[in-house]
Amino acid sequence: MKLGTLILVPTIGSNPAMGFMFGVGGQYAFRGKEQNSLYSLINAGVTFTTKNQILIQMKNNVYTKKNKFFLSGDWRFLIFSQATYGLSTKAPEGGALSYQYGLNGVETSDDSLVQPLKYDHLRLYQTVSMKIKKSLYAGLGFHLDHHYNIVDQKLDTINQLFTSHYLYSKQFGFNMEKYLLAGISVNFVADTRDNMVNAYKGFFAIINYRFYPQFLGNEKDANTLDVEWRSFHSLSSRNPRHLVAFWLLGSFSPHGQLPYLDLPALGYDQRGRGGRGYTQGRYRGPNLVYGETEYRFPISPCGGILGGVVFVNATTADRPDNKVKLFDYIAPGYGFGLRFMVDKHSRTNLQVDFGFGKKSSGFYLGATETF
Repeated sequence: MKLGTLILVPTIGSNPAMGFMFGVGGQYAFRGKEQNSLYSLINAGVTFTTKNQILIQMKNNVYTKKNKFFLSGDWRFLIFSQATYGLSTKAPEGGALSYQYGLNGVETSDDSLVQPLKYDHLRLYQTVSMKIKKSLYAGLGFHLDHHYNIVDQKLDTINQLFTSHYLYSKQFGFNMEKYLLAGISVNFVADTRDNMVNAYKGFFAIINYRFYPQFLGNEKDANTLDVEWRSFHSLSSRNPRHLVAFWLLGSFSPHGQLPYLDLPALGYDQRGRGGRGYTQGRYRGPNLVYGETEYRFPISPCGGILGGVVFVNATTADRPDNKVKLFDYIAPGYGFGLRFMVDKHSRTNLQVDFGFGKKSSGFYLGATETF
């Protein structure tokens, strides 16, 4: 028998990049009946937009009986479009492109250098890790990204208007209309959180090293290293909802090994929660580091239904061929939000956040914490 909570949240919004969007998102938080069972999470959603975009996504972070195995997956199918700006946190630079953004984590200011791409995207990520000692897991995974039907909307080779996607793909020999990236990973996971859904204490850490050999269909041999750290520190022995949390992400790859849309980018974490205040993919490069700190506090008396958060974040990405290193340029963000606890057993909150970055802002609705 499982103890669980199912929450459904409507997806409704509008912005110039996506038009009007509507759909539904859900989260199922559950754990086994054993006293020491850890909570697991399954998130899924379907979204449609008036610009013919379709987003179908499912994420899983599941502990099996007696916490013996930890499964983590990211499955998605997107008929999508996304603005890109080139590589590094110095981007954009050069060009004469024109495109305008709106609400919901997208740029609000005019930017003549934005470079929109349309594409279809199939992703199948799944890792399985086995407990090797208390709170420590090791395992393997499979990772597939297939981008196809890629349309570089501002590319105009006749008038010599070259986009970053075009120049990067030409430089490193990638097909500009489709590419596949398939690999196998080795994973190490440590998890001492008291609750995956909404931690009051403990930490979560993961090291994921991926191999992308050509015999799996890749255009060239490649490898990546992803590391992640989250920690949670209580500020009150009387009320555990009063805490500070830290989140650090790092994605690293040799320059020129990965196709453009597979490069590490802001908001490319499993649940797409990083970079509040910026559009997803606003910064990208062969190497990217992201950090965030959030102060969480109760508003209702005795730590009841209503809570709040304030946060700051920062992103840096490099571009070796232009001599831009990590930390040469940093993009900061900040914001605040409210939390509405809808299930005290799993500590599930509904999230309403406002984020602000350099010349951009965003409004975010969701279930559970950002990290």
